[in-house]
Amino acid sequence: MKILVTGAKGFVGKNLCVALKTKGHTVYEYDIESTADELKEYCKDCEFVFHLAGVNRPKDPKEFLEGNCAAADNLLATLKEKSNKCPIMLSSSIQASLIGRYAGSDYGKSKLAGEELVRSVGAENGNKTLIYRFPNLFGKWCRPNYNSAVATFCHNIANGLPIQINDPAVELELLYIDDLINEMLLALEGKEHYCDYDGVQVLPEKSNRFCYVPTTHKVTLGEIADLLYKFAEQPKNLVMPEIPNNSFAKKLYSTYLSYLPKEKVAFPLKMNVDERGSFTELLKTEKCGQFSVNISKPNITKGQHWHHTKWEFFIVVSGTGLIQQRRVGDNEVLNFYVSGDKIEAVHMLPGYTHNIINLSETEDLVTLMWANEQFDKENPDTFYLPVEE
Repeated sequence: MKILVTGAKGFVGKNLCVALKTKGHTVYEYDIESTADELKEYCKDCEFVFHLAGVNRPKDPKEFLEGNCAAADNLLATLKEKSNKCPIMLSSSIQASLIGRYAGSDYGKSKLAGEELVRSVGAENGNKTLIYRFPNLFGKWCRPNYNSAVATFCHNIANGLPIQINDPAVELELLYIDDLINEMLLALEGKEHYCDYDGVQVLPEKSNRFCYVPTTHKVTLGEIADLLYKFAEQPKNLVMPEIPNNSFAKKLYSTYLSYLPKEKVAFPLKMNVDERGSFTELLKTEKCGQFSVNISKPNITKGQHWHHTKWEFFIVVSGTGLIQQRRVGDNEVLNFYVSGDKIEAVHMLPGYTHNIINLSETEDLVTLMWANEQFDKENPDTFYLPVEE
């Protein structure tokens, strides 16, 4: 499909254009530097328009109306000139409600005027119109110190700069960029989600006056800051906070990482090295244990201990070895031959003393280990006992 995206170099525009291209669409990218002739050329044969162009922070408030209404007027006139009746999606804002803290907003007034223009002229010209009132947006490529608190917080904390919060209890409704883009892709297929509004409250499927993205998150400024500081500590304490699927925390973490400076992209891990090889903790989780990597030199045996409750997976990824286990108080030894040529996971059973032996004369044995709990120095639950006595 041939798709025109206005405001193509903005935050939403960049993400949308990339997504459309990965789906194989032809994308006409129109932005402030584009010419009138380019717009005419694009409007001649485009099959869908995403109108994202607008003004967020003009020097003069009067520029809101020109930037957010005149641009839409120009687009609609050009489509009419080319007799193009393709669908038009309009990016508006919840500020167009003009209620509560948005009352009297020049930006909101300009967005409302743009909505009314697109709706009336679209109907006159025969263009299907999809009007979205977006709440606060966040995600990769959003400009910090502009109009997104999340982008500013992510950038500053990632770069070791302070953030300022006057009232941590202030709640924001946030829309993640990938959720927005997924809705845009659905709109291309005629699967958009319709709604109406009661002030700023979404009323799903009440009418087709507006469209909306079903997934948003309501989070306080304090909660956002707390999460970001946790993320910033992860390279130091190795603890990965909970990031459930489709949660705000998961989306915020991805956003935060996109602001990391080069010097923080890689970070060192503490290797515990001796003549037998090394042991390195890789990652700890709040509720699901920790991951480590063990390297054993040739002919070396490691382990020779058991646990009451703790259990582990040993996964050899390189080399050839033997894992042995024996239930405490019994004589039978369980032998498991393991190799990086045939990767498998072996349970280290509670109540069984166990070891791992590098059988090679020349190669290191590399084992990925997972334990069901973080190591606790005060309660290690680890007791020395050779497997073979």
